[in-house]
Amino acid sequence: MAIEQIKTKARERIWKRLAQSGQPMTTLPEKELDTLIEAILDGVLVLIDESLEDVGLPARQSNAVSQVLEGEEQVLWEGRPFLGIATHYQITTERVRIARGLLAKDRDDIELIRIQDLDLEQDLAERTLGIGDIIIRSADPSLPEARLNNIKQPQDVHEILRRAMLNARKRFRYSVHEEM
Repeated sequence: MAIEQIKTKARERIWKRLAQSGQPMTTLPEKELDTLIEAILDGVLVLIDESLEDVGLPARQSNAVSQVLEGEEQVLWEGRPFLGIATHYQITTERVRIARGLLAKDRDDIELIRIQDLDLEQDLAERTLGIGDIIIRSADPSLPEARLNNIKQPQDVHEILRRAMLNARKRFRYSVHEEM
């Protein structure tokens, strides 16, 4: 479920519970009350996500992008979607790995030299929470497009992935020629 859908459902439940409480809500105008509810929701979502880090793997970042050892794969970044425990993302010096599932695992690997394009998407709600989606387009026939959904600090992760991709191309002497 997308973050905006979660927030909409939670907002609806809060308004319903406020109405059922029987407490007068005339002290604050509706617009200010809605702003207050929105701020509380953002805080609660961040708190829930932080508590999930104890269950799953927290985001981890390494400065290994510039220190690539020949023949040895290193983890540059790993993390999970905001509020997600069943999906795990990993960027190494050779590939992007997407693992899904708690009990059964489904894993996709995208070799860095096969990546053709990287994009970053953030809507207003995601910008507020400091998360975003990274879209990877590749020459991999089994997975031509992949999404790293609801990533924390998406600009940093996008840059780590971009530099890793360029380093992999340089290491394997791979060049891309674009038609103009």
